[in-house]
Amino acid sequence: MPYPTFHMIDGAPRPVATFSHASEVDGWVFLTGQMPTWPGEPDRALPDGIEAQTRRVMDNLILVLDGMGLSLKNVAQARVYLTHFERDYEPMNATYKSYFEQGKLPARTCIGVTALAVGALVEIDLVARRA
Repeated sequence: MPYPTFHMIDGAPRPVATFSHASEVDGWVFLTGQMPTWPGEPDRALPDGIEAQTRRVMDNLILVLDGMGLSLKNVAQARVYLTHFERDYEPMNATYKSYFEQGKLPARTCIGVTALAVGALVEIDLVARRA
């Protein structure tokens, strides 16, 4: 089995901890959870509200996918972390769903957590596969 390759993507948000944007092994690509931070503006305030934060997170994930030569069509699985699960699940879900083709949603787990880095309301990570 080959060793993983680790990727840092130009133009993607600066990591908020010690990690690569993605790792890849045997055609599988594992994207680190993205926060609702702004590429090139790490000190800019987070967007207000769960819908805006979910859009920013999804846009950040797309930046990483693009940098890997992939798209949301390659995504097989997602994990979503919410700090206010009951309040934010439905609006996050509607925003998240809008990024995918109808009927082509990846497998997903959604987890309520007590806190996320940088005070975010949402974090999403992805597993993709090269075609």
